Amino acid sequence: MSTHNTLLHDLAEVTIRSVSVSAMANNAYLITHRQTGAQVLIDAADDAPALRRLLADAAHDAPVPPKLALIATTHQHWDHIRALRELAEETGVRTAAGTDDAEGIREQVGVAIDVRLDHGDVGNFEGFDLTAIHLRGHTPGSIAYVYRDPAGPTHIFSGDSLFPGGLGNTEKDPERFASLYDDVVNRLFDCYPDDTLVHPGHGDGTTLGAERPHLQEWRDRGW
Repeated sequence: MSTHNTLLHDLAEVTIRSVSVSAMANNAYLITHRQTGAQVLIDAADDAPALRRLLADAAHDAPVPPKLALIATTHQHWDHIRALRELAEETGVRTAAGTDDAEGIREQVGVAIDVRLDHGDVGNFEGFDLTAIHLRGHTPGSIAYVYRDPAGPTHIFSGDSLFPGGLGNTEKDPERFASLYDDVVNRLFDCYPDDTLVHPGHGDGTTLGAERPHLQEWRDRGW
């Protein structure tokens, strides 16, 4: 259950709200356009009542009633999809996830993924876009979602691929670690500036600038 204000960022064109759910402290994020009311929910991780409250909290973030347009999933791990079926059936909105994780999600929770995402795919919503960044290693189809704020820093919703202090778990597999490291460096750190905000799947956020000095350290330690 949420015990704090869900408003994370009140930006020029969108609001970003978040709630932490379950004993694993999964972060769910809600983006709402401040004029059109179009919304994207990132990771229906658990606790559908808490996610409904998150949606209710955004009821006045636009001059029109907000309307959920998509439930986007960062990756197929069970702790990030436990409320997906309930929310998808209740709202009737489309679902999206990485192409290589879509079947895993369907097998676990019985939700067919409507939009299968590959690297560089762009979702167009009423008033804002989200870009899918494929980060291979934590899972085969992990996706980070990028919102470019026209009036401020970029926001990356990184799932379990990038955290303060390191990369996501690759289970001590050298090939998976190398894949994730290369993708995170080439597709995030090499493409976005230091003031870019990172919103991970668990715990507190960070910036690319705070993490950039440690990239070689991560590579050397292998996790």
